[in-house]
Amino acid sequence: MPIRINGLASGLPPNLVDQVIEAERMPVKIMQDKKVKIEDKVKLVTDLETKIYDINKNLGSIIGAKGFVDKKMNSSFPEIVNGTLDPNIADSGEWTLEVLQLAGKPSVVTGGFPDKDTTTMGVGYIKFDTMEGEKEVYINEENSTLEKIAAQINSANIGIRAVIVNDRSDKEDSYKIEIAGLKTGDDNEVKFPTVYFLDGESDFQFAGSMKAQNARYKLDGHEFESSDNMIKDLIPGVTLDLKKAVPNQPIRINITENYDVISEKIKSFVDSYNAALGFVQGQNKLAPDKNGNPRLGPLGGDSMLRMTENRLRGIIQDVQQTNSKFNRIIQLGVEFNKNGTLNFNQEKFVKIVNSEPSEVIEFLRGDLSNTGFITNMKKKLGSIVDGQTGPVSIRKKSMQSNISQIDRRIESKEKSLARREDQLRNQFAKMEEAMSKIQAQGAAGQSAFVGNGGK
Repeated sequence: MPIRINGLASGLPPNLVDQVIEAERMPVKIMQDKKVKIEDKVKLVTDLETKIYDINKNLGSIIGAKGFVDKKMNSSFPEIVNGTLDPNIADSGEWTLEVLQLAGKPSVVTGGFPDKDTTTMGVGYIKFDTMEGEKEVYINEENSTLEKIAAQINSANIGIRAVIVNDRSDKEDSYKIEIAGLKTGDDNEVKFPTVYFLDGESDFQFAGSMKAQNARYKLDGHEFESSDNMIKDLIPGVTLDLKKAVPNQPIRINITENYDVISEKIKSFVDSYNAALGFVQGQNKLAPDKNGNPRLGPLGGDSMLRMTENRLRGIIQDVQQTNSKFNRIIQLGVEFNKNGTLNFNQEKFVKIVNSEPSEVIEFLRGDLSNTGFITNMKKKLGSIVDGQTGPVSIRKKSMQSNISQIDRRIESKEKSLARREDQLRNQFAKMEEAMSKIQAQGAAGQSAFVGNGGK
């Protein structure tokens, strides 16, 4: 426990040691202020680093090994055939499809009943002959209404589904059960069903049935069958959804690059590029400080900013050695403004990419290794944030190292101050004790002198 001085004997202020230590702590405060400023700079460098990564991210989503990664599927009759595609697999092209027949589930429907929850069908069972063998659902007297029979069938988990239908074509006996298999295609046929019921209030009979059937369609004039109306990999990377059978109606399926999305990605690249370049320009721009004096930003004049800006501008200006007729990005509508940032002429880009897509792809992609705008931009961006040699990463590590050194110096100084405080308190405590003894001796002498009558 630190020794406290009350200052009664010596007449010194009781917080003298605190004042001395506070004065000697000034170097610590200076170091702490310096540390805060460096930490603020680290945050700014990290912000720039993030902006560089954002440029790379937007570039990487434009081109793949097969060309533009964004594609779309068009159907001349989407109400008959529609679908989805995987842009990384699907190739551009055109196909002709004709839907002759949709795939169907096996099903039966009962005759009508006056209600769904009162009239009973009796006691017995319903037997189904499925692809997995013979299945039976037993019905007792308590579960023999339409509603409860449907529930018993559904809870049996035998690949059969029952639903109650309110068919208003018959106003008196409008309630029916439809029982259907869960899967389409003639491989999933179900023979419906054998019914045995006794002592019911109404006869449980089937009035209609449908067999399981495959979808039938023609692709480029050749006929095929499928057990499902969702057809995968007929066209690589495409899932077709057959919605309606319309024989003798050819449907054109086109897969093309989605130039609208591609141009939006180029715009996102330009926006992220401008964000990084704008950051650099903002740090090097004079602006009034809190006292109204013009000053650069915290990183203003840093060589790291100059190197970053030069590399960012270089890739826009560099000639790309590819087999494309285009060799600079500015030919595609990406141009410098007067203030040094980029402007994207989206209309110009879309016009060019629609008329000469292969030339644009070749310019952007190159060989995906050594040539191409995107390949070289990624390399140049990588050189900025490379963990070993990148100017941004080097500056960030240097600042973090300075912070660590300051932390160590602060820690060392605080330990020294703690020892110094203990030393001072001990010294002043001893002085206080000595002064108290002197005062006590003086008081005793004076008392003796008074007792002897001042003689």
